[in-house]
Amino acid sequence: MLVRNGRSGGAWAVAAALMGTVTVGGCSGPGDDAEPGGDPAQTVRGAAEALARAGSSKASTSMEMASGGTRVTIRGEGGYDFRRRTGSLQVILPKDAAGESEHRPITELLAPGALYMKNRGAGVPADKWVRVDTTTLDDGNLVTGGATDPAAAAELLRGARSVVYVGEVDLAGVKVRHYRGVADIGEAARRASPQVRGALAAAAKGFTTDTVPFDAYLDAEGLLRKVRHQFSFSNQGRTVAVASTTLLYGFGARVTVTLPDHRDIYAGKVKV
Repeated sequence: MLVRNGRSGGAWAVAAALMGTVTVGGCSGPGDDAEPGGDPAQTVRGAAEALARAGSSKASTSMEMASGGTRVTIRGEGGYDFRRRTGSLQVILPKDAAGESEHRPITELLAPGALYMKNRGAGVPADKWVRVDTTTLDDGNLVTGGATDPAAAAELLRGARSVVYVGEVDLAGVKVRHYRGVADIGEAARRASPQVRGALAAAAKGFTTDTVPFDAYLDAEGLLRKVRHQFSFSNQGRTVAVASTTLLYGFGARVTVTLPDHRDIYAGKVKV
């Protein structure tokens, strides 16, 4: 099967391969609001449970990668079922350096322990899917797919510490509470739901540091409306910085995900 990366910068390699030949040159501040009652860290750690109670939502993602003088942004749109831990995203790749080449959207299906991609390119037939075991990825698919799995983004907050309440802000017409802190990846993996635990355990071994800075925005019901994580890892002596933002809205929206039949999964080697 296709992608099996080593622990040395594998996430950047797969993400770069996902973008094919793409090469590119080249928060809100503290508010005056009174801090709500309760422990800010405990409030943030409860985000994953609140999403599971809500059931599902629509999702928008943005991933900015920077290494040396190269910076790319990948965007995604779709929906996620937080009870079944399945979702679907259409991931849009940036134009090439000249701004001329359009890239077909990549369809990504998210499931416990697996990432499926269609229109992956790199020699994969157009009618075939690529399947990646996320528990073997050195980032647990927090970065590799060009979009952070929404469940993993929330479950990572189970390892929240040093959390401070920044203030109340307006997010797309919804009043949300802004929290800032760091997430301990290893602690998040130990506390995570069983479906996500394996991927986060892999991620705990793959990043430059054990903690991930975050900004999380929760509404009055404790639902995570926005989260931004800042990842960092080393790839062949260079530091790769990744800022991943997940927006959640339209809670209760119907999300139907049908995973591909094994006959439709590409069994050949993927070019990188």
